[in-house]
Amino acid sequence: MNRKPLINKDNSVNLVDRRFSVAPMLDWTDRHCRTFHRKMTKHTVLYTEMITTGAILFGRGDYLHFNQHEGPVALQLGGSDPEALAKCAKLAGERGYDEINLNLGCPSKKVQKNKFGACLMKEPNLVADCLSKMQSVTKLPVTIKTRIGYDDTEDYENLHHFISTLKSTGVKTFIIHARKAILGKFTPKQNLNIPPLKYDFVYRLKKDFPNEEIIINGGITTTDQMKDHLGKVDGVMIGRAAYHTPYLLADIERDIFNNENVPSRQDVIEQLLPYVREEIKKGTRLNQIMRHTLGLFHGQTGSSFWKRYLSENMCVRDADVKKIDHIMDKIKYNNFDTSVSQSA
Repeated sequence: MNRKPLINKDNSVNLVDRRFSVAPMLDWTDRHCRTFHRKMTKHTVLYTEMITTGAILFGRGDYLHFNQHEGPVALQLGGSDPEALAKCAKLAGERGYDEINLNLGCPSKKVQKNKFGACLMKEPNLVADCLSKMQSVTKLPVTIKTRIGYDDTEDYENLHHFISTLKSTGVKTFIIHARKAILGKFTPKQNLNIPPLKYDFVYRLKKDFPNEEIIINGGITTTDQMKDHLGKVDGVMIGRAAYHTPYLLADIERDIFNNENVPSRQDVIEQLLPYVREEIKKGTRLNQIMRHTLGLFHGQTGSSFWKRYLSENMCVRDADVKKIDHIMDKIKYNNFDTSVSQSA
């Protein structure tokens, strides 16, 4: 569909191209994963794992740290205190993020206990207050990621009312996981599979809110599916498919963003290794980085060998840095398919 320039609340033009993005995924989309993904795509928007306001404001570590080479990168926040969210939004702007996203879709019991995630769909006015406070302290685009409903509340009218309430704050971008959340009964994994997908709800939102940016998420695994969705909404976000079959990002770079200059799988590893060496010097363990590359050769000749070699040598806690020097030889001499053909 034809894309119009998106205007932020302060009348500035939102320059982030969200035709395609990788979802925030807990324990997966850390800075090492994002660095790896960036080797395959220049344009895809990458998201942090959800980071709670408490961790940012009171935690001992630097939870906002990221590398500039990861960009464009969005920070996803978890929380429901408007003042705390505003403080974190201000810090995110100062640190150089491209977007701030509020998590309104996570269904886990732990998240519900702390009053953030999908349970906030029950309190649209509170969410609106949070979004208003966040936008008051930053010029960055503030966006939301949510579900189509929760528990027995999954009618389109309720979703429309929820989005309309949030729209009134000036938020322009809505990322919709096309499943409802079952709160308190299903595990997060079950919530990713059992509730049926209702893409038509997301399509209807785009028709009803033509001037807002509507991004669809949930169960999307191929570039053909993405192209079909892009005929009806503004953008596509994928999660597990990007993690388990990461070379899909190179396919997207070529097929969605029309960039023919995509690296081979071997090129991806060669480009990643300098980062690995630098991180190890800083005290990062080898397995913390290389675990994200397990699916790189998915569907290709040599895939089983790659996974076995990584699992036995580089994705264990005490992995020896010397193994890095052997990895390229393993690719070259074990009949790996390193072409830039599309992922299986």
